[in-house]
Amino acid sequence: MTLRRSSDGLWQSPLLSSQNWLSHSFGTAEAAPADGYLVLHQVHGTQLVDASEWHAHLSADALATDTPATRIAVKTADCVPILLADPVRKVIAAVHAGWRGTAAGIAARSVAAIGKRYGCRPADLLAAFGPSIGSCCFEVDPDAGQHFRAIFPERNDLGRRTTVDLSEANRRLLVQSGLDPSRIAHGAPCTCCGGAEFHSWRRDRAPGKRMFAVIGIL
Repeated sequence: MTLRRSSDGLWQSPLLSSQNWLSHSFGTAEAAPADGYLVLHQVHGTQLVDASEWHAHLSADALATDTPATRIAVKTADCVPILLADPVRKVIAAVHAGWRGTAAGIAARSVAAIGKRYGCRPADLLAAFGPSIGSCCFEVDPDAGQHFRAIFPERNDLGRRTTVDLSEANRRLLVQSGLDPSRIAHGAPCTCCGGAEFHSWRRDRAPGKRMFAVIGIL
C-alpha cells in the first residue's frame, strides 16, 4: 500500500490513516508538519528511547510512546523514516533508518524494544515507510555493501560497487521480526530523483536540510 499526498502537500499512509486514535504525516522540502513534536539528535545507531526520557540533546535513532497527546518524529534526507503503530496497546514509534542503522538492524531492534517496554506483539504492529532514497539512486561501495549480506543473501554483487534498496531491507527486517507483510506500507517516492519536493543529502549535500516524519497519539 503506497503513500498518498494530502491537499496540504504532506504524505500519508492509508494504512495509518485508518487508525482514528493517531495522526501522522511525512513532511517534504515544501511542506512541514505542524510544530509540537519531539525529535532526537540522531547518530545512525540502533537505540530506541521512550518519549518520557526525551531532552533536547538526547542521542538515539528511534523514539516511542504510549502517552496520549504526544507527537514524536524523526528527520531524514534520504534515510528511511519508519512509523510504527500498535492498535491494540496504543503505542507508536518513529524510527530513523540510514544505511548504517538499517544494516545494524534498527527496524528489528525497535520492534523488540517496544515489545519489551510496552508488551507490543509484532503481529499487531502496523508500519509505514516515508520517502527515502531508492535503489535507483543509492549506490554503495564494497565496504558498505558487505554489511547487507545477511539481509540480501541471494545477492552476489555486494562485494563490488552496486545499488541497495534500503526500503526493501527494512521491510525484510520487519517481516523477519514477525510483522505481517500486508501491514507494512512501503513503496514511497525516491528522495534523490524525486525532484525539489524532497531534500536529498546525496543529491544536494545541503547541511541542515531535513524532512520530518511525525506520528502522534490523539
